[in-house]
Amino acid sequence: MPTFNQITTSEQLEAVIRESQEKPVLLFKHSTRCPISAGAYAQAQSYLKGSPNPDAAYALIHVVEDRPVSLEAADRLGVEHASPQAILLKEGRAVWNVSHSRITSSALQEALS
Repeated sequence: MPTFNQITTSEQLEAVIRESQEKPVLLFKHSTRCPISAGAYAQAQSYLKGSPNPDAAYALIHVVEDRPVSLEAADRLGVEHASPQAILLKEGRAVWNVSHSRITSSALQEALS
């Protein structure tokens, strides 16, 4: 089963963006202090436990603990910061994103199929 690889540095963020040149990358921005984010994270975990895209990579940024990287991701990808937020990267750029209650296992399944 795929898991989220936590991103804590600019270098790791850069590596994830580069990786999206080769395969889709789902970047999940999560607040460990927010119940809405906890629900969205549970939906993302449900997606990973179901039938996730085996050819994709999965990355996680904790928006409070790693705020500089979270803000850098928003800036680099041209996606307004939200938390929770799911961003799909392909070919080095954001091609899809949702936030808050729109993050569901089925939405992730559809976006990554």
